[in-house]
Amino acid sequence: MNYPHPLLAREGWPFIAASFLVSIGTWYFLGFGVSLPLWVITIFVVQFFRDPPRAVPSIENAVLSPADGRIVKVEKCMDPYAGREALLISVFMNVFNVHSNRASVDGTVRGVKYFPGLFVNADLDKASSENERNAVVIDAVIAGQQQTVTLVQVAGLIARRILCYVNPGESLHKGQRYGFIRFGSRVDVYLPLSATPLVAPGDKVSATSTVLATL
Repeated sequence: MNYPHPLLAREGWPFIAASFLVSIGTWYFLGFGVSLPLWVITIFVVQFFRDPPRAVPSIENAVLSPADGRIVKVEKCMDPYAGREALLISVFMNVFNVHSNRASVDGTVRGVKYFPGLFVNADLDKASSENERNAVVIDAVIAGQQQTVTLVQVAGLIARRILCYVNPGESLHKGQRYGFIRFGSRVDVYLPLSATPLVAPGDKVSATSTVLATL
């Protein structure tokens, strides 16, 4: 889970290698002009799988963004994974965002639940309940109080693979890499109703670096 940041996500190494080999092979046998579109694809693949290190803000009661992207929702609703009313903050990732997912809080994983589903546009409201998704429920102690934070990886129109590397009972630390989603998708963050949101729909956020809310 927590590996020295290689700048390029390990999930992308086979795709990057394959794209590079096809591009250089086409260049060698057919010429650079023919291979140019393949080099463009290679550059896209490399940028998609970039995984830069991020500094963790030193704010004790902060809930950090689990993903890069754009805020598409901040509202009160039911958290179906922890069975409670909650504040939902949704982060939509397009294909140009970093898709490595990071823990929002320090805590212990209470449960991990995977749900098969559809692959509609992750920017739509119904994606949270209808798309393929994976929920991680975390028991966190923030400012001396027990809190529950739920992180839900949601597949999108292009995304076809959600990767999660944590299991119930494991400890998580703020900014720790716990999963990856290939291509456009979103992450839903369910917080206690007492949380104070610091972002609004339309805001751009960065995994770990951006504080979504305080508890």
